[in-house]
Amino acid sequence: MFEAGPGRFGAGIAHNETVTVRSRWLVFAITTPLVVLVAVGGLIGASPDAPLQRGFAHLRVFQDVISLITQAYVEEVQIDPVMDGAMRGLADSLDAESAYLTPAEVKAADGGDSLGPADIGVTIARQFYLRVVGVRDGSPAARAGLRTGDFIRAIDGTPTRDMSAYRGTRRLAGQAGSTVELLVIRTSAADPHTITLTREAPSDRLVTARRLDGAAVARVHRFTPGTAGALATEIGNLRLTGATPLIIDLRNVAGGTADDAIAAARLFVKYGPLATRTERDGVPHPTAPEATDGGLTMPVVLLVSNGTAHAAEIFAAALQGNDRATLVGEPTPGLAGEQQLFRLPDGHGLWMTYAQYLKPDGTPIHGAGLDPDVPMGMPVVDFGEAPPATDAMLDRALEVARSGKTGAGER
Repeated sequence: MFEAGPGRFGAGIAHNETVTVRSRWLVFAITTPLVVLVAVGGLIGASPDAPLQRGFAHLRVFQDVISLITQAYVEEVQIDPVMDGAMRGLADSLDAESAYLTPAEVKAADGGDSLGPADIGVTIARQFYLRVVGVRDGSPAARAGLRTGDFIRAIDGTPTRDMSAYRGTRRLAGQAGSTVELLVIRTSAADPHTITLTREAPSDRLVTARRLDGAAVARVHRFTPGTAGALATEIGNLRLTGATPLIIDLRNVAGGTADDAIAAARLFVKYGPLATRTERDGVPHPTAPEATDGGLTMPVVLLVSNGTAHAAEIFAAALQGNDRATLVGEPTPGLAGEQQLFRLPDGHGLWMTYAQYLKPDGTPIHGAGLDPDVPMGMPVVDFGEAPPATDAMLDRALEVARSGKTGAGER
C-alpha cells in the first residue's frame, strides 16, 4: 500500500477569484491518488528525488486545472469520471501495457481472478484503441482473418478508446463456446468490420516442423514452459534426415514469459547472456548459459514481424545478439517488460511495467524492439482477401540460409 502524506499542491487558480476552502479540500482529496501515482515511480527506484520534484511541479498546475473545472465550467461537473480519465491518461502514457485499474479489477486480482479457460487467440496492446499484436495459429481469430496491426474499436459494443490492454484481455477471455463481437479497423480498409468469434481453449500444439528444400523449418505456435522441449524434439527429428540449416518462424507469435524464452534460447546459445533483466535502479541481472547449453550449433535464420513479442522477442534477441541467428522480416514491437499490480489507497490500482529485458549488448528491447538483419515486410491483405499463395518472406529466409551469411556455429 502506498500512502500520501498531507501537503499543499499549488497556489490556486490564476485569476481574480479566490479558491474557496471547500474547493481546496476537494482538490486535495481528488488529487491524492495522483500524488500516489507519481510517488510509485520513486518508491520502486533508487533515485526518486528529481522525478518526484518534477511530478509535484506538475501537480500544482493540475490543482489549478481541477479548481477551474469545479468552479468555472459551464455545468456542474461529476468529478469522478474526470479524475478517472486523468488517471487513465497518466498510466496510458507510460507504455502499451501499463494500466489504471478500477477497485473492482483490483479486488478480482486480489481474489486470484484468472482469465477464462478459452479465448479468441489474440495478444493485444494499447495504441489509441486496442491493437492486435499477435494471432495464434488455428485460433478463432486466425480463421476469421484477424492480423497483426488490426485495431479493435469495440468489444461487445463497448468502445475500447479508454480501455486498457489489461481490461481488454479479460473481456476477450471466457468460457469455451461463448461468443464475443468485435468491431475491427484495418488501416488498408475504408470501413470497420464487425466480427463475431466463438471462444476456444488453446490447442496443445506448440511447435511443428518440416523439411523444405533441404532446410529444416520450425514454426513456433506459442511459447509455454513446454516449448523448448517441443522445439528440441522437432529439430532433432529433422536433423536425422540431414536437414540443415534451420529456419524458425516467429512471425506474429506473442505472449509467454521470459522464462519460456530463456529455456528455448538455451538450445542455441553456449556463450554470452541469454537475457538481461533490469528494474528502475538500472542494475543488470543477466542470465548466463549453463555448461550443457548450446547443443544445437547449425546455422539459424529467424523470421520475425511486428507481431513477434514478449517471449518470442526475448528469444530472438538472445540469438541475434549472440551471433547465433540472422533475423529476416519486420522490426519487432518492443514488448519485453514485466508488469506488477501496485495498490492505491482509494481501492484503485496501477498495473505497471516495473522491469524490462535488454539485448545482449545492454540496450533495451522494451519500447525499442529488434531491427531485422534482412528487412522485408509482410504482405497487406484486405478483409475477405486470401493471403498470397507463396510465402515471399520464407523464400527470402531460404536464400539467406543457403548463402551461409547466417548466425552460425558456436561462440
